[in-house]
Amino acid sequence: MPYVITQPCVRTKDASCVQVCPVDCIHPTPDEPGYAEAEQLYIDPESCIDCDACATVCPVDAPFPEDQVPGEWQGFIAMNANYYSQQSTGA
Repeated sequence: MPYVITQPCVRTKDASCVQVCPVDCIHPTPDEPGYAEAEQLYIDPESCIDCDACATVCPVDAPFPEDQVPGEWQGFIAMNANYYSQQSTGA
């Protein structure tokens, strides 16, 4: 079950999670194009190994396991997945 980055990350983008992710599935990173324009960071649901490292270090408690995303933030599940599908299509 992948993790999902939710509302608390919007406009925060602390990036502590990027540093601890063992599979490099959180983007955009601070050194990647598009980081400044992105509202939040996103977890690739295909690459996430459900290790909990991101949730442990996040100062705003934004990452949740997909099956535990609070109801009001359910839309962030699709937002995370869509970020990666748009990246792969070049959109």
